[in-house]
Amino acid sequence: MKIGVFVCHCGSNIAGTVDVAKVAEAAKAMPDVAFASDTMYACSEPGQEGIIKAIQEKGLDGAVVASCTPRMHGPTFMRTVARAGLNPYMFEMANIREHVSWIGRNKEANTRKAIDLVKMAVAKLGQNRPLYPKTFAVNKRVLVIGGGVAGIQAALDCAEGGLDVVLVEKTSSIGGKMAKLDKTFPTVDCSSCILGPKMVDVAQHPRITLHASSEVEDVFGYVGNFQVEVRKKAPYVDWKACTGCGACMEKCPAKKSPDPFNELVGRTTAINIPFPQAIPKKASIDPTACIRFKTGKCGVCAKICPTKAIRYDQQDEMVTEEVGAIVAATGYDLMDWTVYGQYGAGRYPDVVTSLQYERMLSASGPTGGHIKRPSDGREPKNVVFIQCVGSRDPSVGRPYCTGFCCMYTAKQAVLTKDHIPDSQSYVFYMDIRAPGKMYDEFTRRAVEEYGTQYVRGRVSMVYPMGDKLVVRGADTLAGTQVEVLADLVVLAVGAEGAKGSPHLAEKLRISYDSYGFFMEGHPKLKPVETNTAGVYLAGCSQGPKDIPTSVAQGSAAAAKVLGLFSKDQLQSDPQVAKVDLKRCVGCMKCALTCPFGAIKELETRGEMKVEVIETVCQGCGICTSTCRQGAIQLQNFTDNQILAEVNALLLTAEEEGA
Repeated sequence: MKIGVFVCHCGSNIAGTVDVAKVAEAAKAMPDVAFASDTMYACSEPGQEGIIKAIQEKGLDGAVVASCTPRMHGPTFMRTVARAGLNPYMFEMANIREHVSWIGRNKEANTRKAIDLVKMAVAKLGQNRPLYPKTFAVNKRVLVIGGGVAGIQAALDCAEGGLDVVLVEKTSSIGGKMAKLDKTFPTVDCSSCILGPKMVDVAQHPRITLHASSEVEDVFGYVGNFQVEVRKKAPYVDWKACTGCGACMEKCPAKKSPDPFNELVGRTTAINIPFPQAIPKKASIDPTACIRFKTGKCGVCAKICPTKAIRYDQQDEMVTEEVGAIVAATGYDLMDWTVYGQYGAGRYPDVVTSLQYERMLSASGPTGGHIKRPSDGREPKNVVFIQCVGSRDPSVGRPYCTGFCCMYTAKQAVLTKDHIPDSQSYVFYMDIRAPGKMYDEFTRRAVEEYGTQYVRGRVSMVYPMGDKLVVRGADTLAGTQVEVLADLVVLAVGAEGAKGSPHLAEKLRISYDSYGFFMEGHPKLKPVETNTAGVYLAGCSQGPKDIPTSVAQGSAAAAKVLGLFSKDQLQSDPQVAKVDLKRCVGCMKCALTCPFGAIKELETRGEMKVEVIETVCQGCGICTSTCRQGAIQLQNFTDNQILAEVNALLLTAEEEGA
């Protein structure tokens, strides 16, 4: 076998702490190495052309590139060797940047380690064999999970691109958190006026099938061929017959049910339509609040309904959707703000969350757009906003910045002045983070034009004094303690992943972090992709985002889906597990540990064995480490290949000892 070794300087990234020329020279003496050289930038066009030229002129059978992480440039160099006429899997990469030059300053030690890594890569390449992908057909339908603004944008873009779209929303209407907002920053325009037309477009688009009040029950299959079980929860109303007239809401005697759309600030009826612009605008019954479901009596809605749409005996329905790609746009929820007992969160009625205050500001909210204290209904004159409640606070397990709190607090301070001209707003903040277009100008406007007083410092406690609340904190700029007498306190509560996100992530076989947000394939290069092919992310499901960024990411996810479906057939990665049936004893331990469901039973000659579904397997290798008989080997990472690397290191140690 004739192997070529190409060692990259990466400017000074590697060459600054590694003697690159010495590494290349040492490689020439390694077994099977027929050519070795160093290059300034291996990933550049001249660098790649140099690799191709050497492979063709020297008749090389394989190539080792010693440079940066294979996660970043592995596919680049695989395409390079393929252009030179080699099988792309006759290539290995030694990471001498992240694993060597970036973690040590001792040039001599770094050079020795780089040589060792190259020696290991050469030894492994000697055991490599050509691998070939398989092709399979694609179902060009897409499932979008979540009907917030990101999911809506992804669905519309996919549909406009000619794809059939299935949109699943767990609540009875699409719109998400944006539908609850009164105005949006920094333009202070009506949220519903922006979102409403897009919601209507979803309802009227011939290529979009909307499943509201529905949840994903399970997901099977692989990229291009997913089978998704969707549970359509019973609304106890025939939505085909319901016209959304609202007569049932007017006559329903159960009017004291907490209203989730209004963030539990107001009350609603047991049968309701969540808000006037709801899509679909259909009524649904909450069986936990309905008198008929609790006592067997009542039935007023059935009597009053002009289309006879009420169905008390309706059951959940299971629907199977076959799609080729999935976009997860599940949004966010507010963290549990009641952990801040020092703020009176959950104890004092006049301490509310930012979303609750947003519903007070909205004309469609429980107070008709009039700001009122929940305790006594009076109009507040002094409103205190406390920022970073559940953001940038390791003490409650939320060390990250939610990002949009600074801006919506400034917006709410502006709206407070518009609603109550003689009011005064105070904002306790840590830092003002306003990096978006026209964002900083907007926060300045809140101060300069609307008289909002910003106090830089944390609030230590909030406690009642008569019919008011005392907000005690620090002004770190003035170096003094501050006390403000407030009529209403608004907490800028931070965001976390939507409730149930970890369970959905397990169904989708994607990763998630400790805050419930889904993990992207790469934080910079694959922000909307996941570690499972065919599953993409949009909006706040991946992390906190404002509306423009959520919309942009919804379009980005749609672009990825359209790119995926631009081909009639896809290729599977051949780096998958393979079963040696002679060794397999059919214990099924591999099937139990496989996180992708890629292993199934196989009966052969009257014996139970296993086989790997190559299109489902993601090449994680868990089954290989589980199998006691060594019956499963991961292609391109076999035991022999790994042992060859280990033996190369042992040989180096023996030589140095001698």
